[in-house]
Parts: sequence; structure tokens; C-alpha cells
Amino acid sequence: MGNYPSHQFFSGSIEVVCGPMFSGKTEELIRRVRRAQIARQKVQIFKPAIDDRYHDTNVVSHSSLEVEAVAVGSSIDILKKLYDTTRIVAIDEVQFFDENIIAVVQKLARRGIRVICAGLDQDYRGRAFGPMPELLCIADMVNKVSAICTVCGSPATKSFRKITTDENQVLVGETDVYEARCRTHFDYVAEGEEELLAFTVAIKSDEQGELNL
Repeated sequence: MGNYPSHQFFSGSIEVVCGPMFSGKTEELIRRVRRAQIARQKVQIFKPAIDDRYHDTNVVSHSSLEVEAVAVGSSIDILKKLYDTTRIVAIDEVQFFDENIIAVVQKLARRGIRVICAGLDQDYRGRAFGPMPELLCIADMVNKVSAICTVCGSPATKSFRKITTDENQVLVGETDVYEARCRTHFDYVAEGEEELLAFTVAIKSDEQGELNL
């Protein structure tokens, strides 16, 4: 029995904190990390190298909370940089990782590691972001947080992109690019365009009908 590695005696888990921009996801991840550090547990924090808004390597929240981290270029790099003594792995901006992040997270949990992930569940169109749907499915615990709508002050669950010239799903930015919006003030632009299009089509149909007469 003594030949088994020590991690066999720990219960691994997967926790996901998700929500829109400016909802405090990273702040919650840092809070959990700091509690674990106070308990003298070995923690490693990772983030995608693409996210260099506040710092090249450290994880930094919008409220300026900061924790030392390792920036990686791919999901597999997390396994390569993992220490044998690590008991908790925290991954920020998890939506930016490749599809292998699902296998990596599951492997860590099977090894008895507590995995804490934070990321956007929806992109600027309100659609599922990257690996998040499957990650939410396999999670043992999900905490969906909300922000404050910049238009009306209601709870916001959407990330509204102010720049309309870039339609790529991934566009790293801050308040210069994004706003938190409630469903009403996120959808109304698209609905207005759809109504205008339907109205235009109806007018053209009527005109064509009159010409056919």
C-alpha cells in the first residue's frame, strides 16, 4: 500500500467560475487561491499567454488584485509545468485555451488535484465560448456570477463589444472594447436590425406585388 503515490488519497475536483466581463470571476479565483495558500496548500496558477492586459505572467483582476502565475501557450503546457507537490491548480481565462483543456482538467482531477477555472461562458455574440460548454458539463461545482449593466444598472450576464469592425471571437480588451450588459440592453440592437430587415423585405414584397398587377 505504501507504493501508491500520495495523491491517490486526495479527492480531486473541478470548479468553474463563469460569467460576463467585469463580473469578478478572476477576483473569485484569487480569493479561493489565497484561502488555499493560507491553509498551506501547494497552489499553481496558470493563464493563457494571449492575456497580457495587466501583466505578462501574473493573474490580475479588474479591481487590481494580483497573484503570481505562469503564462502558457497551450493546455498541454500546464501538465509540463506542474509540480509533483501541487494540490491545487487554478486556471484563469480558461475560455482562451484549446480543446485539450478538457482532457488536461480531467487528468488533474483524477490525480487528486482540486482544479479551479475561471472564464467567460459566452462571447460577445452571446454564444458559447470555446471549451466552456463541455467544461461546465464535467464540473463538480459551477458558480455563475453577474456584473452590472452599464446602461440600466441591472444584473448583467452578457459581454457587449463596442467595436463592430472586428468579428473574431477572441479579442482581448478592457473597458475600451467591452461593456457588461443585461439581456435587454444586449439584445435590443440585434432585434432592431432584424425588425428593420423584416420591414424592408415586406415593403419590397408589396412593391413587387403592385408591379405584377
